[in-house]
Amino acid sequence: MRRKQKPLQEHEAVVESLTHDGKGVCRVDGKAIFVSGTLPGERVRFSFRPQKRKYDEGQLIEVIEASPDRIEPECQHYGLCGGCSFMHLDSEKQLAEKQKVLLDGLEHIGKVSASEILPPLTTEPWAYRRKARLGVKYVFKKEKVLVGFREKNSPYLADLTRCEVLHPAAGLRLTEFSDLIRGLSVYDKIAQIEVAITDDISAFVFRNLAELSEEDKQKLIAYAQQNDIAIYLQPKGPDTVTPLYPENPRLFYRLDEYNVELDFEPTDFTQVNQDINPRMVALALELLELDKNDHVLELFCGLGNFTLPMARTAAQVTGVEGDAELIARARQNAQRNNITNTDLHVANLMEDVSGASWLKADYNRLLLDPPRSGAKEILPLIAKMDIPRIVYVSCNPSTLARDAGTLVNEMGYTLEKAGVMDMFPHTAHVESIALFTKK
Repeated sequence: MRRKQKPLQEHEAVVESLTHDGKGVCRVDGKAIFVSGTLPGERVRFSFRPQKRKYDEGQLIEVIEASPDRIEPECQHYGLCGGCSFMHLDSEKQLAEKQKVLLDGLEHIGKVSASEILPPLTTEPWAYRRKARLGVKYVFKKEKVLVGFREKNSPYLADLTRCEVLHPAAGLRLTEFSDLIRGLSVYDKIAQIEVAITDDISAFVFRNLAELSEEDKQKLIAYAQQNDIAIYLQPKGPDTVTPLYPENPRLFYRLDEYNVELDFEPTDFTQVNQDINPRMVALALELLELDKNDHVLELFCGLGNFTLPMARTAAQVTGVEGDAELIARARQNAQRNNITNTDLHVANLMEDVSGASWLKADYNRLLLDPPRSGAKEILPLIAKMDIPRIVYVSCNPSTLARDAGTLVNEMGYTLEKAGVMDMFPHTAHVESIALFTKK
């Protein structure tokens, strides 16, 4: 028997603050209600259905008294599309909120504070995103293929015509992709499009749940030729990604300051914002204070984004990564760039690696760039290595704060510097960097 839903309530309140994912915090009889699209200090009217004990999700009805920081969103789909959450807030204020998330997390989760707050790394906040995964869905009622991101707080795809944060090579093609897929015989069997855009080529991986006919393939090839792009097909898992046109596209990006080119495959992890990335690399190397005598250990090294630039200065760089394909790519990138002072290892850093050969070397620098779950599992081994200088690059301020608490309060490090990098403007995503030292 289904439980009867509680009735929808409407309330008016003043927004107290923002959550870590950009929702306004209102209160009704002391209970927190999280309302998207609101800003601190605003008086708003919202609706919600009581469902949880400590908090509920609300729906904005009206902004009664607007914040002076509120701006008109530049995207026509903002509010419907769930891809962005901060377009109603000025870019500088967005950064201030992200910095607050970082510092509050360090204080309340890690019980630490930084001696110095680094100025934010910023760049152009529009048309910046070069990696993305676009959903694709044929909607029978509309007789239309939708291409884009999910609706806010919904499993359904939003009906989008363009995306202002995607690089124009993708963001202005949503309608074209919709029409292109609708013209295929398997128009209802394309599940997603993986986007990978470089300065030299734009690549799109079509996830096809059914075999394409020869006519379908010719239509995709013709579109790729007309628009000078690369199209791949992916009939099953990631290992089935195969170029359709051209036969052997080369995807790579440059880090000019270090005379490095990094090749990658379209589904490999690379940073989405290639304007911020070189500046992030430069900042990490600056904080490490590398010279020709240093031996650097890099954990979660990926395909060499930090590894190869560090190798241009340090005596030796040892990189460790759990994805064997990325390590293979990193080795190829080192060889392509004539870099010989790197040794690269495959290891799952979320498991016990205490017997690994690379742990036996002496290191005086450490770079950490873990996934969202952080570096909790590897910290006990780091404690034994007693490395005097650690730079931690994070995509999740909560796990950075947790790990910072361990490094400072249990392992004797000092949190010297911390700051945010605006890798994802207009979203609540917080990319950050921190320097830890031990004398």
